[in-house]
Amino acid sequence: MRHRQTGASAETRRRHVNTGQTMSRTTQTPSLRTRPGRAGERRAVPRLWVVWLFALLVAACGVREQAPCGEMPWVRVAKDGRSFVLEPAGKTFVPWGFNYDHDDGGRLIEDYWDGEWQTIEEDFLEMRQLGANVVRVHLQLGRFMEAPDRANACALDRLGRLVALAERVNLYLDLTGLGCYHKQDVPPWYDPLTESQRWEVQARFWEAVSARCAASPAVFCYDLMNEPVVPGGGKKRDDWLGPDFAGKHFVQFIALALGERERPAVAREWVRHLAAAIRRHDRRHMITVGLVPWSLDRPGLSSGFVPERIADELDFISVHIYPERERPDEAMETLRGFAVGKPVLVEEMFPLKCGLPQFERFLDESRQVASGWIGFYWGKTPEECRAAATIRDAIVLGWLDLFQKKADTMKR
Repeated sequence: MRHRQTGASAETRRRHVNTGQTMSRTTQTPSLRTRPGRAGERRAVPRLWVVWLFALLVAACGVREQAPCGEMPWVRVAKDGRSFVLEPAGKTFVPWGFNYDHDDGGRLIEDYWDGEWQTIEEDFLEMRQLGANVVRVHLQLGRFMEAPDRANACALDRLGRLVALAERVNLYLDLTGLGCYHKQDVPPWYDPLTESQRWEVQARFWEAVSARCAASPAVFCYDLMNEPVVPGGGKKRDDWLGPDFAGKHFVQFIALALGERERPAVAREWVRHLAAAIRRHDRRHMITVGLVPWSLDRPGLSSGFVPERIADELDFISVHIYPERERPDEAMETLRGFAVGKPVLVEEMFPLKCGLPQFERFLDESRQVASGWIGFYWGKTPEECRAAATIRDAIVLGWLDLFQKKADTMKR
């Protein structure tokens, strides 16, 4: 097994977001621990089956690293407006995959894709072996923008290499951008910008990314940002990011002050601005945005990104849902609220707050509304989880076993 950088025994995601209302949301994400080894150490000899499978895939394509097969079909929204299809054949496509948001030590992909590319290749093959057809990758703005008006050429080249890998192993990419998960990686020039200046930098980020990826069928979609929020109330914020936990920030604000504006109108304007930047270079790939479940227009905590108010600016709706044991029907009730005439993708899910039987029930019932599902993979196979025999590994093992068990049913 490969030895990677290890992290804390568990990583808890707490998101206490000030939107002018006194409510909070807590989400727990278990982290994974490798077997004893030096932090960040790579194993000298990779798994033989991984090497064999990778060689077989490359041989089947008969191409160099930057020259993909070109046989991967494109994904688009079906004519019914509620699902996805592969073109030109028109065959139904159901996204079923993983968030590849960090490794088992909590490192983001840009933290190790320069020195440990082999790990990424192996992880992609493992996700494919588990039955995935989509991988959600999170890109940090600070790694892709060297200055307000200049993209990082090395990061774009690495992204191109990732897209080529996805084509070779037949995995579609949900490219989620503008990440500021590690505050220490946020450029010092970024936070002092005004709202309009910040939006312009974000637009340039998406121009650079979409220009690099426009020709590849391996891109499933561009997700504008993970869990954006429009501030509520009359008080001006002094930070663009929601509170951190364990050094990571999962929520971003797209404005610091609302002024006389309506929150959904600000959300809609922001989505339109970034979508227009993408369409300057790429008019084919789909666009979405990852929404917190409290985006619905109902009493209580709200993000301002009301689905029906932004739907016509997007190709499909993405929502992040974690069913809770104490509220067995709430997850489905919330999911139905995001069905506003566009396909619905459950872009984040995991049995964090409920048992596997309850989570499986949610999966089965969610097929009435959702057209795709994306869970989590942190680079540890079921065999490695089973051998580790810790509580957190047992949780992840149960999830991965369920993922494989449900793959055929969910992808029908």
